[in-house]
Amino acid sequence: MTKIAIVYFSGYGHTAKQAEAVHAGAASVDGSQVTSYRIDQNGDLPETAMEEISAAAAIIYGSPTYMGGPAWQFKKFGDVSSKPWFSQAWKNKVAAGFTNSASVNGDKFSTIQYFWTLSQQHGQIWVGTGLMPANTKASGPADVNWTAGYGGALAISPADASPEEAPRAGDLETARLLGKRVAELAARLG
Repeated sequence: MTKIAIVYFSGYGHTAKQAEAVHAGAASVDGSQVTSYRIDQNGDLPETAMEEISAAAAIIYGSPTYMGGPAWQFKKFGDVSSKPWFSQAWKNKVAAGFTNSASVNGDKFSTIQYFWTLSQQHGQIWVGTGLMPANTKASGPADVNWTAGYGGALAISPADASPEEAPRAGDLETARLLGKRVAELAARLG
């Protein structure tokens, strides 16, 4: 059994929807046991979460991009992860990330870069999307990797869209494929 942990914050529900797609993709791989940990509005996780996350073979990070970086609630989780860092509890675990914001760009890569840096401080093995971009005139929000994220899954949820409306199908499929890829690689490395 390959344990996959998804740790994320969602302020309005859009990133939670993206996390559900990542979860579905990881769970689609035979032998995967996927647990999602939603960081609460105070930046906290349940008491046993850090221990459970440390037992996973892969950790997938997620946060909306606010003002060019992850939400402070996710950053609090990153700071608290100094305890497993000290003991190198996450070393050689697979890592990946996903983010969402209202605009097409929104400096989403800054959030992915934060996740990458956090993973490298922990000695993890980073996995990108491995997906080609949908970058033709005919491409749009229904296509996989329309936002051309290579380092992580990027999603767009317009500011006036509800979580039922966004992220859109292509962004959710991109997230699902990232979850699947992480689970496959974690099983292979395990």
